Amino acid sequence: LILFCCAFSIHANTLSSTESLTISRNLTIVSPGKIFELGFFKPSTRPRWYLGIWYKKIPERTYVWVANRDTPLSNSVGTLKISDGNLVILDHSNIPIWSTNTKGDVRSPIVAELLDTGNLVIRYFNNNSQEFLWQSFDFPTDTLLPEMKLGWDRKTGLNRFLRSYKSSNDPTSGSFSYKLETGVYSEFFMLAKNSPVYRTGPWNGIQFIGMPEMRKSDYVIYNFTENNEEVSFTFLMTSQNTYSRLKLSDKGEFERFTWIPTSSQWSLSWSSPKDQCDVYDLCGPYSYCDINTSPICHCIQGFEPKFPEWKLIDVAGGCVRRTPLNCGKDRFLPLKQMKLPDTKTVIVDRKIGMK
Repeated sequence: LILFCCAFSIHANTLSSTESLTISRNLTIVSPGKIFELGFFKPSTRPRWYLGIWYKKIPERTYVWVANRDTPLSNSVGTLKISDGNLVILDHSNIPIWSTNTKGDVRSPIVAELLDTGNLVIRYFNNNSQEFLWQSFDFPTDTLLPEMKLGWDRKTGLNRFLRSYKSSNDPTSGSFSYKLETGVYSEFFMLAKNSPVYRTGPWNGIQFIGMPEMRKSDYVIYNFTENNEEVSFTFLMTSQNTYSRLKLSDKGEFERFTWIPTSSQWSLSWSSPKDQCDVYDLCGPYSYCDINTSPICHCIQGFEPKFPEWKLIDVAGGCVRRTPLNCGKDRFLPLKQMKLPDTKTVIVDRKIGMK
């Protein structure tokens, strides 16, 4: 009876300094509305254990956050507990392999709490406000959930970005990342290691200009914020009963999934890059890409291939002017259905409105 009273309830959404989760006991923390669940899991047959968060109500186990993605437990002995004001994961030798690394007042009792948003937070025990000492939303893995932000916190210098899995069943940090580049005009870049392979184009007030699929939806609201405190992107759901998420796949695809209860499966709404013309700088300078032609790369009016042998397999050279620039006669040429050029070095007159 004593052991039963002291055992940690699987339905609790908090973890106090006197409680712990272990792999052997197979207990979890569940958010108040039973939407998300946190616990240890093993995604493959290999002896690697991780602490993660997944959807509670969805039968297909879908992980949205992983704590120790690059420091897995090598056997089935591991513990999650609060120690010195931090959440820590201890291995079989009680050596910390992951920690939240917060710097709160260790003299004040803290508690870890899993919210219905999927956010794991640390707060002072007697403080139920939104002032958190630490939150998992600040350290995404490969998934963006509603209300989670991507981008920069200008007050703290924190950069929130996505990093893909190494493979579909290996949450180790993979090759692809999805980051907000905050130049004069911000836009998202997808990087393979450190090389850009895709970009969204800048925000036009409704969507990122290179992502027409991000159009208005009955159940999704996209939001981009840029001020002195932050530059960030997030999305909200108009229906709390609809589950939707954005994910960076291990193959370098940025995807939106929505759960369809009637078919009990995730539906892929859209993904980027859409086609070969979405690849970053595919055709080189002064050129444009048309997926419906062969070859797909063409020089814009007044330009010619830099290399006469320019073909589909060798397009990096781009194009050059046929004749020198004549400022008295040459003019700007409108190009339709184009993504605005790379904005890292542009000049923007912010006194001019969107209209």
